[in-house]
Amino acid sequence: MSFYKKRNRKFESRTKPQTTEEKIKDFVIRNSRNGYYTKVSTLSYKFEISQDRAWEIVGELLDEGSVESVHDQKSGEMKLCETGKTYIILNLEQQRKRQKLKELKKRK
Repeated sequence: MSFYKKRNRKFESRTKPQTTEEKIKDFVIRNSRNGYYTKVSTLSYKFEISQDRAWEIVGELLDEGSVESVHDQKSGEMKLCETGKTYIILNLEQQRKRQKLKELKKRK
């Protein structure tokens, strides 16, 4: 008795290939939903594009309105997040810093 397997259609790729702009937008939004900012400087090596191209894409995303930017107070670097998540992520960053300091004090 022979068995035939049906093709599992759930696992077939039905989405079209994404452009670099769409990949970057998805990456920034995914990071912000997880509570982190995305530094613009990381985009060039993460997606293997030039820094000029990364800045062009960031400008397009900011004009589109789906992404917001914040400048790091210490380094001056631009950080990106999903629109409306700036203060939530800032609060989470402060909580992580406090937690890290508490752990360091406990070790000493």
